[in-house]
Amino acid sequence: MTLAPQAMARTGTVLEALARALAWCGGIILVGIAVLTVVSITGRALVPFGGSPIRGDFELVENGCAIAIFAFLPWCQLRRGHVTVDVLVSQFSARLQAVFGMIGDVLITLASGVILWRIWLGLGEKFPYGSDALRDTLGFGFKPFFVETTYELELPIWIPYAAATFGAAVFFAVSLYTVWRSLNWVLAGAEGSV
Repeated sequence: MTLAPQAMARTGTVLEALARALAWCGGIILVGIAVLTVVSITGRALVPFGGSPIRGDFELVENGCAIAIFAFLPWCQLRRGHVTVDVLVSQFSARLQAVFGMIGDVLITLASGVILWRIWLGLGEKFPYGSDALRDTLGFGFKPFFVETTYELELPIWIPYAAATFGAAVFFAVSLYTVWRSLNWVLAGAEGSV
């Protein structure tokens, strides 16, 4: 007996496509960061010959890495790629292994919910737009007095926050799905049996 296996399969297909697309975006961002870093370092080395580093490279790397991390989390959770210690658990029965997997998924879901909540509040502090009524509805609080930007490039801080919030929301949705999937595995008696 399992809980809505067809609905779980359809939901899993949609979430897998979304998580895969986010992971690809995160990978493209990291490749861009690597190229940017190489070009900037090369420019620094060529200063005597008229070269120059990329202005604000550290800001772009900082924000890009934050966005990429949140882009990778949903795929990692969907594939159970988080670090685990299986030395003891691998000795148990298949059903008990599924129970331990479900416990891990529940804990990750709790953590992803807290992460989403806190980053949502952070976005509210940085996002300078919207009426007071809309901001109250979204839980954003008071509008900041000025748009907070990065130091050198003056990029608005709310933009990477918004991208990271989207990744955190997908991470939370995937985490909820993995709890559902794990519960079905426990009911079926082994991981991957549904």
